[in-house]
Amino acid sequence: MEKKQSFALALHGGAGTITRASLTPELEKEYRTALRQALEVGYNILREGGSALTAVEATVVNLEDCPLFNAGRGSVFNKLGFHEMDASIMCGRNLEAGAITGVRNIKNPILLASEVLHHSDHVFLSHPGAEEFARNQGLAFEPDAYFFTQQRYDQWQALRDSDVYMLDHSETEEKKFGTVGAVAVDLEGNLAAATSTGGMTNKNFNRIGDTPVIGAGTYANNKTCAVSCTGHGEYFIRNVVAYDISCLMEYKGLSLTEASNLVVHQKLKQHGGEGGLVAVSYTCEVALPFNSEGMYRGSWVAGQEPTVAIYQE
Repeated sequence: MEKKQSFALALHGGAGTITRASLTPELEKEYRTALRQALEVGYNILREGGSALTAVEATVVNLEDCPLFNAGRGSVFNKLGFHEMDASIMCGRNLEAGAITGVRNIKNPILLASEVLHHSDHVFLSHPGAEEFARNQGLAFEPDAYFFTQQRYDQWQALRDSDVYMLDHSETEEKKFGTVGAVAVDLEGNLAAATSTGGMTNKNFNRIGDTPVIGAGTYANNKTCAVSCTGHGEYFIRNVVAYDISCLMEYKGLSLTEASNLVVHQKLKQHGGEGGLVAVSYTCEVALPFNSEGMYRGSWVAGQEPTVAIYQE
């Protein structure tokens, strides 16, 4: 019996203390529209027979170009007043991956991670070698002004003379972990994941979170699933979150939903880790768990209606 062809895509735009009270109706509408537009970009590629790798890359580029999200344009300021960006991408078919960290002025960090995957013998490049590689590959650079947003600048100004860092939020009692990511399974059954971030406001320069770390913030394996994480990166690194979900499926036989819930709501939470993730399995099962108050997220499975959500629902 011939296997029914299907495909699926899921994405996130950050997690944390995201409540109805923290967003104006106008801003909520902007976020929902941006998430839907990014979903359509990736979904249309998959529908036309494009690869999961192409779909997640294009989806994340769309999110990087939107100043609402802490990735690419709109990235937060570090302690020295610069934008340091991280990204990674992984192909589940052959486990090839590309990652970059600490880059400045790269318009779309995910495209640089993709170049590392496709056109280098390496997996992980850091600033300034990553930027030199970007120039050699002809990628677009932008001046500091391109990445500037008033909200991010104001956040940094409130903290710049202290040793406090903020997880992409405007009030000290709130936490928003600003990372974007996408996962997909295509018509051929291949999986892919991509993640991009500007990190933490007022973070120490050269701080590296989970986003570019393969197995922590990003992972894809055709045997199991594709995962993209968002949250307090240090905890996701310590718990090797993305790979742990794949392992629970491969070695313990758990479903994607079971594995994702176990890691996010139990293993991660018991160590104080806050955040969430989006994941998709080779069978088109989608999981979007988070242990924070909200997560900008969306998913679209072939034959079903697209969904976009922000709060605990």
